[in-house]
Amino acid sequence: MAEIIQKDGTWVFDGDALRLTPGRDKSVSLVRRELGELVVPLGALAGVSFEQGKKSGRLRLRLRDGADPLLLATGGRLTEPHDPYQLAVESDRYGVAEYVADEVRHALTLDRIPADPVDAYLLPGPAVPLSASAGDGTASFDGERVRLEWNWKTEDAKAAGGARTIAVADIAEVEWHPAVGLENGCLRFTVRGAATKAPPKYDPHAVELWGFKKDPLMALVAAAVQARLPHPAAAKGPTGVEDAVPPLEPVDDHDALLRRLRELGELHRAGVLTDEEFTVAKQAVLRRM
Repeated sequence: MAEIIQKDGTWVFDGDALRLTPGRDKSVSLVRRELGELVVPLGALAGVSFEQGKKSGRLRLRLRDGADPLLLATGGRLTEPHDPYQLAVESDRYGVAEYVADEVRHALTLDRIPADPVDAYLLPGPAVPLSASAGDGTASFDGERVRLEWNWKTEDAKAAGGARTIAVADIAEVEWHPAVGLENGCLRFTVRGAATKAPPKYDPHAVELWGFKKDPLMALVAAAVQARLPHPAAAKGPTGVEDAVPPLEPVDDHDALLRRLRELGELHRAGVLTDEEFTVAKQAVLRRM
């Protein structure tokens, strides 16, 4: 086991997964504290790096494209203080940080984990229910429905329509953008049959963000919703259960099939696959061994 404990947080690697726990120091961002502990399976990683500085360094994880609904929903736009896949390292712990990075690299090589994109979520997304207030509204999500409520700063035309409740089944896309310079950000939901090109200020399915401290909390709402939408890279077939399971690679190598079993187990434990989906997929792998 490899472990590094810092004010910024603690990373523990047991050979199969990295456990990332945010620190309690006042410098740790609100969004990381709200997100809480993350368990990142080895199969979700594309790489790890450690960068040294004069006074402090930084461990960084690189996830496979499509593995994490948080990164998908935010498009990688979370800035450094809020990125849960970075850890600030004090200069007297550089050796420990290098050791952790080397252990992760060794495991990736040993297990022959590809850096290719994936077509299924390998992390479950933030826990629900959750709620965040920022900009001109409050966004709440219970796992099935999003509710948008407005405050006194909301544009009159949007507020006049009242609060909005949107079922996950009606959401085609969710996106979070931070405020940059003079351009405001937003949490926006694209609703089937009600798409609009209106700016977030007037869009009844969007919360406008102005660059304040709590804006990144809206990214957690976006990620929780994203985790319950169909994966954008998933194969869409006409059948039932097996279509929800990532397709098998056309390879009969015994080691590759063992890795496939482990990946399916990780998806099942994370809640991405139901018991039935996991059983069907596992049997399909076992038949090829």
